[in-house]
Amino acid sequence: MLSKTNRLKKQKDIERVFKQGKGIREDFLFLKFVKSDLKTSRVAFVVSLKVSKKAVLRNKIKRRLRELVKRKLSEIKKGYDIVLTAVPGLETKDFLEIEKSVNKLFKKAKLT
Repeated sequence: MLSKTNRLKKQKDIERVFKQGKGIREDFLFLKFVKSDLKTSRVAFVVSLKVSKKAVLRNKIKRRLRELVKRKLSEIKKGYDIVLTAVPGLETKDFLEIEKSVNKLFKKAKLT
């Protein structure tokens, strides 16, 4: 579980990331990020019904993404709001494949 200071929860903050942020896509993940005034980076996860109709599967994907970001949190630059969005097809990937995609995304975005 991510600590409360690292969670991007408010709808207006997430909308700001989508409107003003830069986006990068890798395999079945899409990352949007924007600079914030805070001393920590905050992360939100979006897994829509397009990925899977089953809530169990969507929640499993979110748990995996949360764990990967938690492991990487010390490397991520401070002061960014980040939204990780799952694209249909991610539900077929295993944990290691998702981890590689997440690492590539953060390197492409120059957030690590």
